[in-house]
Amino acid sequence: MAAPQAGSATIPPVSSKAWSVLIVSTLAFTVCFMVWMMFGVIGIPLKKALDLNATQFGLLMATPVLTGSLVRVPLGIWTDRYGGRIVMTLLMAATVPAIWLMAHATQFWHFLVIGLFVGLAGGSFSVGTPYVARWFPKQRQGFAMGVYGAGNSGAAVNKFVAPAILVAFGWTMVPQVYAAIMLATVVLFWMFSHSDPSHLAPSNVKFTDQLKALKDLRVLKYCQYYSIVFGGYVALSLWMVQYYVGEYGLDIRVAALLAACFSLPGGVLRAIGGWLSDKYGAHSVTWWVMWVSWICLFLLSYPQTEFTVLTVDGPRTFTIGLNVYAFTALMFILGIAWAFGKASVFKYISDDYPSNIGTVSGIVGLAGGLGGFILPIMFGALLDFTGIRSSAFMLLYGVVWVSLIWMYFTEVRRREVLGPNAGGLSVQS
Repeated sequence: MAAPQAGSATIPPVSSKAWSVLIVSTLAFTVCFMVWMMFGVIGIPLKKALDLNATQFGLLMATPVLTGSLVRVPLGIWTDRYGGRIVMTLLMAATVPAIWLMAHATQFWHFLVIGLFVGLAGGSFSVGTPYVARWFPKQRQGFAMGVYGAGNSGAAVNKFVAPAILVAFGWTMVPQVYAAIMLATVVLFWMFSHSDPSHLAPSNVKFTDQLKALKDLRVLKYCQYYSIVFGGYVALSLWMVQYYVGEYGLDIRVAALLAACFSLPGGVLRAIGGWLSDKYGAHSVTWWVMWVSWICLFLLSYPQTEFTVLTVDGPRTFTIGLNVYAFTALMFILGIAWAFGKASVFKYISDDYPSNIGTVSGIVGLAGGLGGFILPIMFGALLDFTGIRSSAFMLLYGVVWVSLIWMYFTEVRRREVLGPNAGGLSVQS
C-alpha cells in the first residue's frame, strides 16, 4: 500500500457538533439497518408457515431491499438540498407504522407490500453519508464515512436480538419491538443532531443537473464495485441464517450467532476501512479487497462432494467440502474484506465528487442496494434449479471477476500497485 499522502499532518480540528452528528447518525443507521434486515431471521418461520420455495423466500427477504435502494438517489439529492437532519428524521418516522403492521400480516402478499414500506429504512445510508462527511475535513472524511457505515453492523444486531425475541415470544413480537426502538431513535436523533446551512447544495442546482452524474463512467464503475461489497453483504446477511440451518442442520439461534461472524465485522470494521482509505488511497484498499474476496468465494463455492476412485486396493470414496468451522472462518474473512471495501468505494466518491457527495453516493448506494435485492432472489432461483446451496457463492465469485477485470483495465494498468510508488498516481477511468 502507498505511503500516507503529504499534508496529512495539518488536519483542521473537528468540532464537538461534528462528533455529536457522527455518533447519533451512526446509531440511527444501525437501527435502520437492523430493521432493514429483519426478514433475515423472521423469514425462517414465515417460510415454513407460508410454505414458500427458495425463490419465494428470496423474494420475501429482498423486498425491503428494493425500496431501500430505489429511494437512495432522491434521498441523496434531498440531503444536498434540505440537509441530512430533517431528511433522516422524516425517513425514520415514516417507517414506524409499517414496521408495526408487519406483526399483523397473514399472507405472502401482505408481507411483500408492507416490506416495501419497511424498506425505506435502507435509504438512510445515502442520507447519513453526505450529512456526516460534510461535518469533517477532507482528510478525515473517509474515517467519518467509515464510522457511519459501521451502522451496517445492524445486520449483526438483528441476528442477536431477533432470534431471542422470536424464541421467547414468537415472530410477531419482533416487528413490535423494532417499531418501538425506531420511534425512540427518531427522538434521540432529533435531540442530538445539528444543521449547518453551509452544507446545503446551491439553490440554483437543478434536479436534472445532479442526475447527470449517471453519465459518468467512473460513477458506473463505483456502482459495480459497490454491488459486490455492499450488495453481496446485504444479500448474504439475509441468506446466511437459513443457509446454516439447511446446510449444517443448526438451531436458528446457533445459526444466527454464526451468521453474525460475517455480519458483525462486515459492519463494525468499516471504520477501519475508512481510515485505511484515507491513509493509503481508495484504489489500493479496493484492489486488495477484490482479491481477498476472489479467494474466499472460490473456496466457498465448492459444494459438498463425494467421489469414488478405483485404487489398487479397490474403490475408495473421498469427501471434499467445508465443515461449519472452515465455512465460518472464510465468511469472517470475507466480512472483513467487504467492510474495508464499502469504505474505500465511498472514499473514491469523496475524493472525486466533493461538491456532489449526496447525489453520487445515492446513485452508488442504489446500485449496491439493487445488488442486495437481486442477489437473494437469484440465490433462491439457483438453489431451486441446481439443488446446490453453494451456488450462491458461485454467483458472487463471477461478480467479483467482473470488478477485478474492470479495475485492472481502468486503474491497475495505469499505476503501480506494489512498491514504493504504489498509489502515487491519480485514479483515472
